Amino acid sequence: MEIIETIEKKFKEIFNEEPLIVNSPGRVNLIGEHTDYNNGFVLPAAIDKSICFAITPRSDETCKLFSYDMYDSYEFGIPGFEFSTKGWPNYLMGVVDQLKKAGHKIKGFNCVFGGNIPIGAGLSSSAALEAGLIFSLNHIFNLGIDKLSLVKLAQKAENEFVGVKCGIMDQYINIFGKSGNVLRIDCRSLEYQYFPFDYKNISIVLFDTRVSHSLASSEYNQRRKECNAGVELIKKYSPQATSLRDVNVEMMKEYESKMDPVTYRRCKYVVEENERLNKACNALEVHDLKSFGSLMYQTHEGLSKDYEVSCTELDYLVELTKDNPKVYGSRMMGGGFGGCTINLIENDAINEIKSFVKEKYKSMFSIDPKIYVTKINDGTQIIRENTIAER
Repeated sequence: MEIIETIEKKFKEIFNEEPLIVNSPGRVNLIGEHTDYNNGFVLPAAIDKSICFAITPRSDETCKLFSYDMYDSYEFGIPGFEFSTKGWPNYLMGVVDQLKKAGHKIKGFNCVFGGNIPIGAGLSSSAALEAGLIFSLNHIFNLGIDKLSLVKLAQKAENEFVGVKCGIMDQYINIFGKSGNVLRIDCRSLEYQYFPFDYKNISIVLFDTRVSHSLASSEYNQRRKECNAGVELIKKYSPQATSLRDVNVEMMKEYESKMDPVTYRRCKYVVEENERLNKACNALEVHDLKSFGSLMYQTHEGLSKDYEVSCTELDYLVELTKDNPKVYGSRMMGGGFGGCTINLIENDAINEIKSFVKEKYKSMFSIDPKIYVTKINDGTQIIRENTIAER
């Protein structure tokens, strides 16, 4: 609430109007890593770290932005705008660009935004910006765009204008997130299903390695190539298989002798991860968090040994949790080679475990890890209506 009040106050100070207030969350992905670009499943949740938007429509075609976190302003006109070297305005201009391309008529707007999503921790602050703005513009200009179309437009804003070829998960969970639930997204059909995750005694805790190895980008592209190579080989024997989504564990065993060892391990991990995710959803349906957590550890093992996208720091953080009965599960989260581990920890043990992890990690790597305690929250939503109708 403090962030909301701060952003609203700043908006009134700059624009002297009563704004629409929208809250747009970050996200975590509990299980299902590197499966999205293989047409598989992911299991994200919206969290209580978010970006708040204060926004009103204008009668002209000028868009005035103020980033509270950067304490920086930017202005552009709807008829014509270009990529900004400042960086942050591009996520917002990309949304306007997509609305224009889709034929939606909007005018200018005044907007102040800011929040508490840690930048660079893998919690998708960029998706919170894009999805939060498109949700807000859809409302103040009465565009009538359905939720899934908002997701697709927000993703395209990042793909096309910002130039980052992200998958659809981050924008999807931002719009569809639901408190007390995780969301299984089928990255092939874009169908979704909620599963209960409402444990009052458990928090989702992120241990940030504070390292980012230079391998990340090139190795990510390499993994995609390796998975595609595996699919092409499998197609020769099973023409119906258009992606690793169409392959199961038993089928993979048949191809082991036909693939080079590296390609086999990559594909094996993805196929096993899809099966793990569905087992994890079954565990949630019967409130078996111990089994769910065990599957998270298995995922990390696969990411580290078979997919080889972990690093020494991530492996060490996961290892630190393994003998603690208060930790249900832990794994690296995101693209890999740095970033965070995601951990399910009992609330009464969080402070003790935080101290233990900080001490051990600093002793090993001479780095103070950052630690974020989060809860599952609703997706993007209106916090307060504005009193100004569309102009």
